[in-house]
Amino acid sequence: MKLEGIKVLDLSAFLPGPHMTMMMADHGADVIMVEPANGVGEPARAIGQKTADGTTVWFRNIGRGKRSVALNLKDPADHALFMELAATADVVVEAFRPGVVKRLGVDYDAVRRINPGIVYCSISAFGQTGSYAQRPAHDMTVQALAGLVDLNRGLTDGKPASPNMPVADMAASLMALSAVLMALLRRGQTGRGDYIDLSMFDAAIAWTPNVTGPVFAEDRHPSVKEMRSFGGSAMYHIYETADGGFIVLGGSEVKFAENLLTALGWPELLGYARKPPGPEQAPLRDFFKGIFGTKSLAEWQEFLRNVDCCWAPVRSLKDAFDDPFVAERGMVLTDTEGHRHIGVPIRFQDEPGVPRFGLPVFGEKSARWREGS
Repeated sequence: MKLEGIKVLDLSAFLPGPHMTMMMADHGADVIMVEPANGVGEPARAIGQKTADGTTVWFRNIGRGKRSVALNLKDPADHALFMELAATADVVVEAFRPGVVKRLGVDYDAVRRINPGIVYCSISAFGQTGSYAQRPAHDMTVQALAGLVDLNRGLTDGKPASPNMPVADMAASLMALSAVLMALLRRGQTGRGDYIDLSMFDAAIAWTPNVTGPVFAEDRHPSVKEMRSFGGSAMYHIYETADGGFIVLGGSEVKFAENLLTALGWPELLGYARKPPGPEQAPLRDFFKGIFGTKSLAEWQEFLRNVDCCWAPVRSLKDAFDDPFVAERGMVLTDTEGHRHIGVPIRFQDEPGVPRFGLPVFGEKSARWREGS
């Protein structure tokens, strides 16, 4: 696998760091979770629904294929053990508030003194510098400050709603993976490691190219319900069916509007699809609202099956994972004990990732490493 021979020490918790290092483990990296010796360890071990064996689904999908050592980094012996592990590591990942690793004596400067080739990635809410650096935050507060919660306004009540996905967490996970791999690639050429200051806020801000137009071009607040991506486009919108189901039209290209309107017998409305998103497309949105309300979701799925346009029924997460297509793509996997796992999304033709479903028992390797074996 691509990352065989790469050793990772993961001090992070919850989602961004652990998800990133799990992806590395799926592709062969030796990932050692450095969990706090507090009797609990990784918080996700205890958060959310558990399967019959007592394991949380969250932990199963961030902890697989890793090893665990429980350390109290304030204890001199445990600190020495961490530094011993760091001396032979390729990557260190941490997600404390800025300044904590330095106080603990496990910061980048401390590690690179004994291992100049280390790639050290600090994931934090707002980065290591700047006026927000010490603010405590998780995903939703980061999204709020990054302007993303404001984009999640209801089209009828105009009020912001809780985000349905941890965008800041997952954007940080993917950006951190990219950064670590770039640093490892460069290290292969220079022999030198590097330090990565990865901010969830920065990662969230970086995911906004398609919605930043009003801000950069016109120096104004976005009017969410008029934007193409959030309901302003008739062909990029959610419509309710007669039985309370929902159909999404998800492609605003004029060719798709022409195909759909022709199939519906209303090609004369095509001109509205050529207008800018917002009030000028209101007649077409109203038409779709009316027409989709005349039949059930099943009837519309049958009608749209052979229409070349972007559409989909709104379905639950369970429905999505139960779709045979998810299994076809290997995005739901079942281990020998019958537990389901989220699959590996990075698909190589050569040396594909092979997830190892074993989960580390909290601190399972601590005694062995302390004994030097």
